[in-house]
Amino acid sequence: MNVGERHYRTIWLSEDGRSVEIIDQRWLPHDFRIETIGTVAGIATAIRDMWVRGAPLIGVTAAYGVAMQMADDPSDAALDAVWETLHETRPTAINLRWALDEMRRFLKPLAPQERAAAAYRRAAEIADEDVGLNRAIGENGLAIIKAIAARKQPGETVNILTHCNAGWLATVDYGTATAPIYLATEAGIPIHVYVDETRPRNQGAQLTAWEMAGHGVPHTLIVDNAGGHLMQRGAIDMVIVGTDRTTADGDVCNKIGTYLKALAAADNDVPFYVALPSPTIDWTVHDGLNEIPIEQRSADEVSLVWGKTASGEIAQVRISPEATPAANPAFDVTPARLVTGLITERGVAKASREGLKAMFPERA
Repeated sequence: MNVGERHYRTIWLSEDGRSVEIIDQRWLPHDFRIETIGTVAGIATAIRDMWVRGAPLIGVTAAYGVAMQMADDPSDAALDAVWETLHETRPTAINLRWALDEMRRFLKPLAPQERAAAAYRRAAEIADEDVGLNRAIGENGLAIIKAIAARKQPGETVNILTHCNAGWLATVDYGTATAPIYLATEAGIPIHVYVDETRPRNQGAQLTAWEMAGHGVPHTLIVDNAGGHLMQRGAIDMVIVGTDRTTADGDVCNKIGTYLKALAAADNDVPFYVALPSPTIDWTVHDGLNEIPIEQRSADEVSLVWGKTASGEIAQVRISPEATPAANPAFDVTPARLVTGLITERGVAKASREGLKAMFPERA
């Protein structure tokens, strides 16, 4: 996607051929900063502290972290150690484990002296593959939006609700949930997006809204709890969200608050779609509620917020009493029964074991 007049991905190899450059998402929307990372420790920090975030982008970032380790030490012991170091940074996002498994599977048969170059090559391929997957998700989701638009009066707007940021900032490019929105906009379909603020880190307010504005998509920021109200009044035609891990039976783990949107959608007969590339499916897990680890993040993310002051300073302020403790589960699980369909790179699958097996028969 473009920032100003220049096209950016969220991560790319530096000119030195070893480091990577990333868009540091902690500062958006107020400041566009690019950081250079050249060590495994730096990669781990960037993932853990959410300089980069979103399951697909986390996976690609980790793949480059493995490559950096191979440039320093291409031994089997180092390969296993970097897998452990990076895997523990974000336990919920399955793309992280998928990318680490893929890198280790690819590199283990190679001679140590071949591993560094091969690792950088494979990391770049994973990044390119992510872009292709997301573009295909966009095409499949566009068909759904076109069908909704066809049932409306000519020129009438299709109203879409999102949650968190499943945009190009969460991937290498295009995004998952936003890819159909961008393609619909480019196709001339009248679109309006209601953007959940997405507490506690406000990824909707800070990231999705920034993306929508940059791409010229009409949008409105709403508080997290306004979605059900809008659905009751017929103001939402569809919900489309992303996911950090989807089970083999179609349960969806996504940013905290997704489950409540799905309940409201079900109560108001609003279609609820989840957009995801196939590496986000965890074929080893069936019961999302009991088997997916839910990341518990710092209480400070709940008690403190970042923003831009009237003087233009980017500052952090406290919104609760200092003596008040806070809990911060980062994700929740939406049961498959509440999901209208899973928009994948191959098509729209039913959120069930049978639906996913039909879409990906090689995993059956």
